Parts: sequence; C-alpha cells; structure tokens
Amino acid sequence: MATPHRYTIWPKDPAAHLFEVRLTVANPNPKGQVFAMPAWIPGSYMIRDYAKHVVTARAESDGRDVALRKLDKSRWQAAVSDRELTLVLEVFAHDESVRGAHLDLTHAFFNGTCVFPAVDGQEELPCELEIIAPEKPIGKNWRVATSMNSKSAEKYGFGSYIANDYEELIDHPVEIGELSIGEFEVRGVPHAIAIRGKTRADMARLCHDLQTICDHHMSFLGTPADLDRYLFLLNAPGSGYGGLEHRWSSALICGRDNLPARGDEGVSDEYRTFLGLVSHEYFHLWNVKRMKPAAFTPIDLSQESHTDLLWVFEGVTSYYDDLALVRCGMIEMKSYLELLGQTITRVNRSGGRRKQSVAESSFDAWTKFYKQDANAANAIISYYAKGALIALALDLKLRSETQGSCTLDDVMKQAWQRWGETGEGMPEDGLEKLSVEVSGLDLEDFFDATVRGTGELPLETLLKTHGISYNLRCSAGGEDRGGKAKKESELPAVWLGATLGNKNGAPVFTAVHNGGPAEIAGIAPGDELVALDGLRISLAGCETRTRRYHVGDKSEVTVFRGDELMTLRLTWTAAPADTCYLTEDDDVDDALMLRRNAWLAR
Repeated sequence: MATPHRYTIWPKDPAAHLFEVRLTVANPNPKGQVFAMPAWIPGSYMIRDYAKHVVTARAESDGRDVALRKLDKSRWQAAVSDRELTLVLEVFAHDESVRGAHLDLTHAFFNGTCVFPAVDGQEELPCELEIIAPEKPIGKNWRVATSMNSKSAEKYGFGSYIANDYEELIDHPVEIGELSIGEFEVRGVPHAIAIRGKTRADMARLCHDLQTICDHHMSFLGTPADLDRYLFLLNAPGSGYGGLEHRWSSALICGRDNLPARGDEGVSDEYRTFLGLVSHEYFHLWNVKRMKPAAFTPIDLSQESHTDLLWVFEGVTSYYDDLALVRCGMIEMKSYLELLGQTITRVNRSGGRRKQSVAESSFDAWTKFYKQDANAANAIISYYAKGALIALALDLKLRSETQGSCTLDDVMKQAWQRWGETGEGMPEDGLEKLSVEVSGLDLEDFFDATVRGTGELPLETLLKTHGISYNLRCSAGGEDRGGKAKKESELPAVWLGATLGNKNGAPVFTAVHNGGPAEIAGIAPGDELVALDGLRISLAGCETRTRRYHVGDKSEVTVFRGDELMTLRLTWTAAPADTCYLTEDDDVDDALMLRRNAWLAR
C-alpha cells in the first residue's frame, strides 16, 4: 500500500488569522517535487488563486532546510531530495464565505482548496490530516465538525482524519469552534447539522425538517453507493446567505433569524429561505457532485474548466430545491407559486436575458457571472434563475405533451443512472438527447430556443396547461421581489430605469438599464444622486418622490460624477410590467386538477 501524504493544520496565531500547514511526502519526485495550490474551488466558477493567501513557504528534510522556488502564481518546486520531504506554509485566513478559510479567536473554518497544496503527480495517493488544537486557553471548548472519516480522532474531536486521495481531501470543509450539533438519520445514513453562531434555534425541529427534505430527495434519485454520512455546516451570523456543495457535506451561511425558535409555528418567509438553501445544496449530492459535466471529469483546478451545462447542474437544481418543499409538504402550493413568481421576476428584470443565452452564461461564468460589472444587468443572465425556468418549462412540456407519461423526474432518474452511478461525464448535449430518448418527443426547437436562444420562455402557455395563471404587473419598489399581487394604488405609474444603492450614506446609481429614462438622460453607474427637481433626495425618499410623477413629465436630476456636479434632463416613462405573480385557476376540470397535483405532489 502506498504511503499516505501526511498533512497537519494548526491554528498557529488566531489573532493574526494564520494557520500553519505542513505536508510531508514520503517519496518526493527525484527531479524535485512540485507543490500546487488550487486556483478555484468546485461549485464556484471563478479563478480565486488561493496561493495568494500563502504568507510564507519553506521546505525541510531531516531537520534541514531544502531550497524551494516559486514556479508561477500557484506552484513551488523543492530541490532534489531522496528522503522524506516536508513543505511548511503559513496561510492567512480571513474569508468568511463558504468558499474560503477563516480563523480568529472565536473559531476556525477552512476549505481544503484554501490551505492544502497538492503533491504534483501524486494526487491519487491517500491523505492523512492531523487537525491540531490551538494553544490554550484559546479554543478550550472547541469541537471539530467535518464529514472526513476519522482515523483516530474522537467524534467531533481534534486528531487524525483520512481521505482516499487529494480530490477527496479538499472536498471536506471543516468547522472548529463552540458548535451546536443535531443528529438524525435518513434511510439508514447518519446525518448531522453543526451550527456556529449565537442562535436560539429549535434543534429538534431543524433535524425533523431537514430529515424530511433529505428523505424526499433520496427517495427521488436513490442513495448514492458511497453516501455513508452527511453533514450540514451552518454559519448563522446576524445576516448573510450562501451555500457550497460537497460530496458528503455542505457549507451554509444563513442569518440566525431565519432559523425557527422553540414555539414557532408554520414556515415563515425567512425559514422558507433557509429550507430552500438546504434543499438546493443537498440535491447537489447527485447533480454535480457525482453526476458531472464531461468537462469536470477529471477536474482541473489549475485553470478554468468551461462547459455550457451549468444551467443543468445549477438551474435544474434550483428548480428542484423549492419544488421539493411543496412536494414533501413543507410549504403550501400558494407559497411555492410565490417562489416561482419571484424567480420569473428576477429573470424578467434582467435585460441580459435578451443578449446572453444560458449556454453562454454557463460557459462565461468564469469571467462574467462571477465577475459582474456595472453593466451586468444589461448583458448577462443567471444560469441559476433562467436555468430553473427552463427546467420548469421542460417539465411542464413533457407532462402536457405525453399526457403525464413522461416528466423531467423520469429524465433525471435516467441521467443519474447513466452518468451519476457510472461516474462518466455528461456530454454537452447529454440532457437534451436523453430528454428526447425518454419522452419520444421532438425537442430540438425547444432547446434551441430556450438554451441557446434569447427569446422569452413559453411559461404562460405551459403553466396554463396545469391550471396556473401567469400575471404581470409593474414593481411596487425596491423591496418588491414579485410573487404576490398588489393593489393598483400601490404601484407607481413611472420608473427611473435604474437601481440605487447606498454608498457612505448617499444614494448612488449602481445599475442603469438599457433604454430606460436614466440612461437616456445620461446618468451613469456610479453617479451620486444629489437632488431631484432642485430638492435634496435620500435613498429612502426616492420611491416616495417617484410616485408623484406621471408619464411624460420632465425632471432635472442633479448628480455628482466624481467631484463634478451635473444637472441632467430626464423624461419619465411608464413603469414596465416585469413583476410576476402566479395564481391557481379555480375553474379547472378533473383532468387538469390531476395533472397539477401530479406535478406538485410527485
């Protein structure tokens, strides 16, 4: 058996946010061993260059220094050594996102991509990880939560862990601190949730509800052969939102007030948001962590890995995350339709949907979606949101045109068997061809229009075939995310055609929409709004002031562009009907009712 690579990580200086990482290689390359830090983390498609957080790097063997030189931004090469070789890094950790590493006096969190270099040419060898406790009194009550298998560490304890290879080593995020832990079981597989943050959450309810969601997903696609445990790592600060999937765990951020307290009844909008996040990341167990694009098999973490299929792996997941909540009884149909309406609204409000397809959005995620600029709203579309709507449209089309004999569920089950259980990568046209194969329908025009095209999706027609009405209205203001009907008196007659944000207490134009009043007037992203028609205006007061205008009215808009004061002429135009809400049709026959129930109840 090959000698494992031995990694250790130690919170060396929590106050300075410094980890010490040591990597010992038993049989280094006789030409000089190369070590490489990943440039990106799977699930987040942007080059992050984790090597930039390495503060110092040195190598040693038998207690003696070994020369180490930097080859490029992410790689080091040690001088020739015929003995055991150790690389020692100091790594700065001050990124609290689910993609990063963070260390301070209260806790430690890390993804392996942020702290563990690969041994070039030996990535397939097993790895051992020793997690060392910080020096006391820091961390005297800290526990360790990770989905990595223990070698000798006690449950939730410091000590030695093992991984089959480097790819697995970096697929287990680790949270260390004073944690609240709940445990439950799903179809014989142990699950747990570890929460960092001062919460008053009802742990028993959390475990019950997470168990319900996980059981639903597992009943859909089946238990993966290698899934013998699962862990939700939740950071619950005052505010925040995000998640990142892993094969045996997920890292989550959600505000503490999104979690239910003891005595809470029903599912609040905030708790629904948390449950949707959990559902999304858990569905990734199948869709992207085990069933992947061919471009990710094998995965190359040194550079971009382009694929047109992120709409499948994120968009389809985004369709099933909220659908699962209504199917397993966590939320009512009305609540689900509200969420769908919000997704449709997000897409409708993006002018980029007319310029970029979801295939292009997927391919360009590295340089556009994850690196958005001031023109993003006009130039790009989210493969998450529009991908979810394409999945919805495909599902409803399959159901209506096959009289319910074929659904997207059937396609996904076949996809899992073909590319998930086998480990083969999904071809770029894989889901499209499989949909045709399973359904027997001619879907070429559908995929050309929805995946590679930039036209509007036929959602109104398809929803109608399932007894759902598609309604549009204008936005009621900055807090209006759609999904709900509004009284006419609540809606403005005109719009500014721009998005305002707060910068140092002043209202600033963060986005200016193509063809809108603001763009035509000459307003640019970054302009600071000073006054409207000679009267000083605040961010909070802008919406109230806007309601006083009518279509065709003219205004003087005073802005600072840099340090230059400018007054521009703006003509108010009708607010667009870009905000969607869905309603159940009451007058439906038994066949339509059965079709709708089959869709939402599986």
